[in-house]
Amino acid sequence: MSERQSLFGIELDPLTMDQTVERCLAAVRDGGQLEIGVVNAAKLVTMRRDPRLAEAVAGCDLVLADGQAVVWAGRILRAPLPERVAGIDLFLRLLAEAESAGMSVYFLGARQEVLQEMLRRVADRYPGLKVAGSRHGYFDDSEQEAIADSIARSGAQMLFLGMTSPKKEIFTAAYGARTGARVVHGVGGSFDIVAGVTRRAPESWQRRGLEWLYRALQEPRRLGRRYLTTNAAFALMTARERIRLTPSIAPANRSR
Repeated sequence: MSERQSLFGIELDPLTMDQTVERCLAAVRDGGQLEIGVVNAAKLVTMRRDPRLAEAVAGCDLVLADGQAVVWAGRILRAPLPERVAGIDLFLRLLAEAESAGMSVYFLGARQEVLQEMLRRVADRYPGLKVAGSRHGYFDDSEQEAIADSIARSGAQMLFLGMTSPKKEIFTAAYGARTGARVVHGVGGSFDIVAGVTRRAPESWQRRGLEWLYRALQEPRRLGRRYLTTNAAFALMTARERIRLTPSIAPANRSR
């Protein structure tokens, strides 16, 4: 097992996509339980001021670098991570693996109409996939326990949470184990992308770490200011940490 890397006080797992998928499949096969947390630049900034989110992420069994900026920061700060493991890419890989291995899944999140369209497209793309159940993501905190029990009754082996932060992390921390799912993966806005509601950045933008800019250009009023603010804060965080890690070189004393 790879030794975790510490980045901004958060322990991350230096895994490739293939290694992550294998860990997930092993959890289902062996009856273990794996709660997955993913972090990008914006989330790492938010975690600095949201202790509840930070605690929920830190409590996950796997914490992965979802953003290219996190991988770059790891290199700069001597906490190397082999590659980005994007939440949506892991989601799609696990759907394909679940279909071929006969593993059942549950989808929790998004608006009802988005969820229905995603389910339709998933059925077309993975016709042999066993869907144990689904539910939209608009519910009060008081309903969380009942929802977890419903998921447990479905017998789902993998649970995908298409909800925003910190709601998905807090649900996972409080009720992930209660759902009985062997793999719990918060996939954020992936349901919207699979349903065709939002578009994902082309691979060339992803490789350059510009996925945030592509999203901001789609929704400039809602996301433009937010992304600029969090990216600037993340760059500052990285610079400060680099300075902290760089040993100061004092001039040698010269005897006269």
